[in-house]
Amino acid sequence: MASGKDLKRRITSVQNTRKITKAMEMVAAARLRRSQQRIESARPYANWMMEFIAGLVRYAPTGPTGLPLLDVHRETKRVGLVALTGDRGLCGAFNSNIVRRSLELMQQYESLGIEVDLHVVGRRGVGTFNFQGHELTGEYTGITDRPRFLNAQTLANRLIEDYAEHRIDLVHLVYNQFKSAIEQVVFDQVILPIQEEVVTSYAAEVVAPHMEFIFEPSPMVILNDLLPTYVEMAIFRALLESSASEHGARMTAMRNASDAALEMIDELTLAMNRARQASITGEILEVVAGADALA
Repeated sequence: MASGKDLKRRITSVQNTRKITKAMEMVAAARLRRSQQRIESARPYANWMMEFIAGLVRYAPTGPTGLPLLDVHRETKRVGLVALTGDRGLCGAFNSNIVRRSLELMQQYESLGIEVDLHVVGRRGVGTFNFQGHELTGEYTGITDRPRFLNAQTLANRLIEDYAEHRIDLVHLVYNQFKSAIEQVVFDQVILPIQEEVVTSYAAEVVAPHMEFIFEPSPMVILNDLLPTYVEMAIFRALLESSASEHGARMTAMRNASDAALEMIDELTLAMNRARQASITGEILEVVAGADALA
């Protein structure tokens, strides 16, 4: 059994650790509130953007449209895979879930003979993929705590250019979708080419079949300007979802760590009291034995 001094030293160490985890929980909670407000503000704009584009797509010609972001490539030879992780750890399985899902998608594509261009956001993801020996096409770090629209534009412009020039034939996005502070769901979606079934379903709900519009300039010109903005907004929304999810996961992880530290403190305190009681009992027995010896 450990001595009372050793147990007291361990209790002090765990108490100090709990102070740190509690402080980190409070910081994560404050950042989560800001991130949650941003994603709640961005969602309506993203939804209306999709609905508006859905209405315009109804006027696009069938077959080749002349709009690179709507045209589906005949063959899928190379895929751009974008994995959104965090810049910091201590957030449970937040980063590992994205890495695991991304590796599964890579294996699926490679088993079909499709090459993968891997774009990774976040230092944790970059470090993990580099450590595992994967070659990264793009690395984007230092933006996950408070992502800006400019960050989304930088990534979107590169993906749009690669898709338009037929250097890639598909863009797959993997990120954590924010549900609540204790629930984040790994979500993956194909953002290029813009999925016809998605915009068609929106169009059916938003624009009635009998409604007609007069466009100036033409629908194709408007779509040509709006589609890149849609891709940028889709990536920006994913960055915001991922940021809020990261703060929520970190707050939950630090809360669990604080609770575990408190349980450990209680167990160590009980062990220390037992050790102290055993020590006192031993001293009493020594005194009694000495008294009996003198009698």
